[in-house]
Amino acid sequence: MMPLKRHDIGIARQIGRYSDATEVSGNARWLLTSGTPGLAIDGTLPSDIAGQAELAWQHIVDMLAFAGMTVHDLVKVTHYLLRAEDIPAYVEVRSRFLGDARPASMLLVIPQLVKPEYLLEVEACAAKV
Repeated sequence: MMPLKRHDIGIARQIGRYSDATEVSGNARWLLTSGTPGLAIDGTLPSDIAGQAELAWQHIVDMLAFAGMTVHDLVKVTHYLLRAEDIPAYVEVRSRFLGDARPASMLLVIPQLVKPEYLLEVEACAAKV
């Protein structure tokens, strides 16, 4: 049984590649990630948005895999960016990792993150039966 059902009322398709809403049914297992920056496991941090986005999304994919899940199990993703001008480069990386998966999504441009050198953080929710 597929625990996720996408509900699209037409707003998302006017803006980007995501779903207006995602419904979780059945006795699904949930995975909730913390805000995930584009920080390498060894503590290094790329200086550009594409490098940080690549690492952040690889970490999300790895966390999903540890739980026996994929990007198709994502229910909702929240994206926090520091600079509006980084949106196109970020969206390119995000789109490559998501492929045809369409979780509900929210992207915010905010004044700062926990460390000033972080250009983004990604937070995700996934569910699977």
